[in-house]
Amino acid sequence: MSLSSKFSINSSETFAILSKAPIVEAVIEVRAQADAVWDEPLIAHQLKTKLLEYPNVQSQRQFMSEVKVELGQKAEGAIQDLGWKGLRFESANKLDIAQFNRDGFSFSRLQPYDSWEQFCGEGLRLWQLHMNLAKPVEIQRVGLRFINRMVLSLDEQIEDYLQILPQKPQGLDLPIGGFFHHEALGVPGYPYAINIRRTVQPSDKPTGKEIGLILDIDVFTIQPFQPESGLIERYLAEMRWLKNKVFY
Repeated sequence: MSLSSKFSINSSETFAILSKAPIVEAVIEVRAQADAVWDEPLIAHQLKTKLLEYPNVQSQRQFMSEVKVELGQKAEGAIQDLGWKGLRFESANKLDIAQFNRDGFSFSRLQPYDSWEQFCGEGLRLWQLHMNLAKPVEIQRVGLRFINRMVLSLDEQIEDYLQILPQKPQGLDLPIGGFFHHEALGVPGYPYAINIRRTVQPSDKPTGKEIGLILDIDVFTIQPFQPESGLIERYLAEMRWLKNKVFY
């Protein structure tokens, strides 16, 4: 039996709803190069008139830094202005952030996270605005990323939260001052891959009696597709299922 026949995504599966979800940021990102003219006055006018609930707007430019080094001479640095990149919109409560760029779009929700339906619905609505203006001919990548932060007291055991634990080198009985673990997973039979990162942060409290356990789950597509195909809604639902399986 092949690996692809053993694995199946069930996007209709339900998961427990946490009363205090540890999500500090949820992100939908779409990489798709604009095919339409990316003109700042035109794009800014179109978006500002449609996004009145996002009053905080920043214009963004793109720069490239270069350093020239020749033997026996002092290094010379130069910064090249690559032109206008796009606009960053922030809601009045500063919890919802949308970026409309020449090379793609992203939508972020900061803590507190309400629900998948609200988050995904708003992300797709804003993506449709971007697609109507940028008119991309191909979507290179869709990403769904959830960054979770769980606060642990020093009395709690990290193994109650993680299956993979930091290990000391054999023969060195030394205290562990930090921990970072990264896994990259493929998804047989599906156009997805997953990055899973686990790490700990020192306490940000004056008492220093807590640590932050970070679980960063990034699910993304690995095959380009056409914007008009309607696949993005299905892809996001399936990537959400993968994200939930990793988390739980």
